[in-house]
Amino acid sequence: MYGDVLMRIALGLEYDGAGFSGWQSQPCGNTVQDVLEGALSRIAGAPLRVVCAGRTDAGVHALAQVVHFDAEMERPLTAWVRGTNTFLPATVAVRWAVPVIDDFHARFSARARAYRYVLLNRPERPGVLGGKVGWCHRPLDVAAMQAAAGCLIGEHDFSAFRASGCQAKSPVKTLYRFAIASEGDQIIFDCCANAFLHHMVRNLVGALIYVGMHRHPPHWLGDLLATCDRREGAPTYAPDGLYLTGVDYGDEWGLPQQGSIMAHLRLPGS
Repeated sequence: MYGDVLMRIALGLEYDGAGFSGWQSQPCGNTVQDVLEGALSRIAGAPLRVVCAGRTDAGVHALAQVVHFDAEMERPLTAWVRGTNTFLPATVAVRWAVPVIDDFHARFSARARAYRYVLLNRPERPGVLGGKVGWCHRPLDVAAMQAAAGCLIGEHDFSAFRASGCQAKSPVKTLYRFAIASEGDQIIFDCCANAFLHHMVRNLVGALIYVGMHRHPPHWLGDLLATCDRREGAPTYAPDGLYLTGVDYGDEWGLPQQGSIMAHLRLPGS
């Protein structure tokens, strides 16, 4: 907090993560948090710090990231949007700004997060879509992957899909949805959970691709989940195709809708 805070502001933003060293601020300064705080501070005329809904890794993109910050100075909402965008690189854009009460917290007020992984499944590597999609050159059995994903729904200990450096207090998360669909030469993985562990989505995608290549039967994913042992799983898949697509806060905070993917879900308390 910064003394007598005038207001708390929530922002929605999107970014291409390919050129950044992830979300979280680092000494190198090449993170989304660093460039956003730099731009906001120029509008505010004073240093500002932001808190995000979900920290994304290097190379991971966001279509609907949410942050909040506390400002001692009053600015029109257009300044927090268009003004901030003036000082941001072309690959980062603020989409909206909303004043919120002090109880709002971008991370802790969120009820769910949604991610999408886009996988190009063809023999040739991506060209135009390089950095925007993952790639697997071997044909994949989508039906087998769909069957395997069914065991993931619900509350589980996801330690088998957790990065060794994960700082989450508990590996137990509730996965509300994990849908897999093919569209031409792309395979789309859509998932929604109350929260995600570090590398969880990319590790799940890697394991499902093993199933799709028939290296393991569909029930292997359930067996792997039960081991709670990351060493038994597949390698972490590339970040290129991963997008943060929505954050759900419920209606009480008055934020813009964070994507239609949330509309059909019945979350706790809804």
